[in-house]
Amino acid sequence: MLLSRSWSVTSVIRDPSQTEEILSKGKGQPGKVDVLVRSLEDIKSEEQAQSVLDEVKPQYVVWSAGAGGKGGSSRTYAIDRDAAMHFIHASVHTPSITKFLMVSYNCNRRKQPSWWNDDQWAHAQKVNLETLKDYHAAKIDADECLTALAKQRGGGFAAIVLRPGDLTNDVAAGRVGQTAAQGQVRRADVAAVAAELLGNEKANGWYDLLEGDEDISMAVERVVRDKVDCVEGEDVDAMRSKYKL
Repeated sequence: MLLSRSWSVTSVIRDPSQTEEILSKGKGQPGKVDVLVRSLEDIKSEEQAQSVLDEVKPQYVVWSAGAGGKGGSSRTYAIDRDAAMHFIHASVHTPSITKFLMVSYNCNRRKQPSWWNDDQWAHAQKVNLETLKDYHAAKIDADECLTALAKQRGGGFAAIVLRPGDLTNDVAAGRVGQTAAQGQVRRADVAAVAAELLGNEKANGWYDLLEGDEDISMAVERVVRDKVDCVEGEDVDAMRSKYKL
């Protein structure tokens, strides 16, 4: 989807055996795809993250990496929180980088939003505090760090947090904005929405995503135009106090 826009894409992967498959995605596309083999688990500082950015020289950064529940809680924190935050700091400190898109999940928040009823909030609490306890703790720090540092950098930098529901491999069709706490979304929809958000010059904020019947490009245009931001209800001032440039 990004390649069809004539964009150049560099995929950072840990397993070199995936290289050929990823490079094949560029065949017949106007854009160019490259692969950089690095272990994000080994990124222990902003300086190490900066070295990767200096090598790739991106304008946009998309973070969809994660431990995937493998390797225990220590690996979850190492990748989903620590490495992510090192790349966030490095990206915000790099003037040529103008967007950072973080793929998170829609229950990842600290406070009940106004558009969720009590049952939906109870579901989110169960996910965050029981089912995905370590993942939530890691991802909420990363999401809040991105939001806080982007606001401190100011204009010229967009922090986009895309927050899908439960992922499926079905055929694409989606809904974006202030959605319910429970629901599914196709992986292809997540990719399509990410591409639309990156291509929209005014996209900035938290966007929840569930399956639906609205055209994706129209849905993204609508929520951006209407300034829908699912960070509403969260304590952004506390985020800014906790995370500093």
